[in-house]
Amino acid sequence: MLYLLSQHILDWAHGGEWESRLAFLRLFKYITVRSAGAAITSLVLCWWLGPVVIRWLKAQRFGQEYADKAQEAGVQHVVDKRGTPTMGGILIVLSLVLSTMLWAQWNAQVELTMLSVLVLAGLGFYDDYAKILKQSGGGTPPRVKLLTQFALAAFVGIYLWNLPAKSELFLPKAHGAFEIYKTNLVSTLMLPFYKYPLPIGVAAGVIIVALAIVGSSNAVNLTDGLDGLAIGCTLMTGFVFLFFTYLAGNIKAATYLQIPFVSGAGELTVFCAALIGAGLGFLWFNCHPAQVFMGDTGSLALGGAFGIVAVLIHQPFVLVIAGGVFVAEAMSVLLQKGWFKFTRLHTGTGQRIFLMAPLHHHFQRKGWHESQVVMRFYILCVLCAVVALATLKLR
Repeated sequence: MLYLLSQHILDWAHGGEWESRLAFLRLFKYITVRSAGAAITSLVLCWWLGPVVIRWLKAQRFGQEYADKAQEAGVQHVVDKRGTPTMGGILIVLSLVLSTMLWAQWNAQVELTMLSVLVLAGLGFYDDYAKILKQSGGGTPPRVKLLTQFALAAFVGIYLWNLPAKSELFLPKAHGAFEIYKTNLVSTLMLPFYKYPLPIGVAAGVIIVALAIVGSSNAVNLTDGLDGLAIGCTLMTGFVFLFFTYLAGNIKAATYLQIPFVSGAGELTVFCAALIGAGLGFLWFNCHPAQVFMGDTGSLALGGAFGIVAVLIHQPFVLVIAGGVFVAEAMSVLLQKGWFKFTRLHTGTGQRIFLMAPLHHHFQRKGWHESQVVMRFYILCVLCAVVALATLKLR
């Protein structure tokens, strides 16, 4: 919105006495300037709207009135969080959407990302509301959530398959020449530490798109169990994709680093910056002891956002590295449930791999304080982010 407005004003002033006075509006052409503006705007919006949203959630009694998993399991040193308002993801999504609308130049990538965020936020809101009504920790049946997520992912995959835009990969040849690979965002796969595209076909491509969006959405959701944990890890992963989206949308940088150039992907940098700003603002209220929880409203939307952004810049497997903490949390749940069912089927008694799943509760059961778990997971997330960024040069 601000970009278009600035261009209209510059066009109006062109050739007139106001042209030199309004020259500063040319700054809005730069993605870096608009990204900084988006981050600051979403941060300030979050700070401003935070107390209002928290009061509204309390007035509506949208709070967690049931014991969480750690309390039910008898973990020591756990603060009773009953009564803390949930659905705080409304604050994140609202700040993110408004800031992106103001600062981004709208294109197919931005619109598709925003659509995914809103759909998943709506699904999460419905799930949070169902939990509040039941007041038992239950919510939307898992099959309903998965069906909605896969339907969205299938729509995205098919849309990208029919999208005429393609990514371009410039690989050096002898005597300073370049060989250009024009690849489809769906039917071609890019792997970290490997610079050549791998053709996989449309069907396999749509499956990878679905796994990226659905897997990322649920992984962030599973990580959201301790004060500040999910949003802090989201911030670090967001910084990784802030760099990747900027580089993927800059043809000179993409050529130098030998990563796919995707026209228009630079505008996703503005979205990632807005996400970081909104995340920092929410962390202000979500740090221990939390004044509000993001709930599924926020976690499903944020995870889905990472999935779609990774797909749009041809880097779904970089997301696996950058979001290593999210992957570990999700895998701990899958392994725990799978091993329990397997051993119960073959021995009659279900056995566990971890003391408790997701993984952060396992360490709580081992005696770690909540703040220790969160800070140590932050350290691991920073390490994952560094490795993900290293894939830009180690190819």
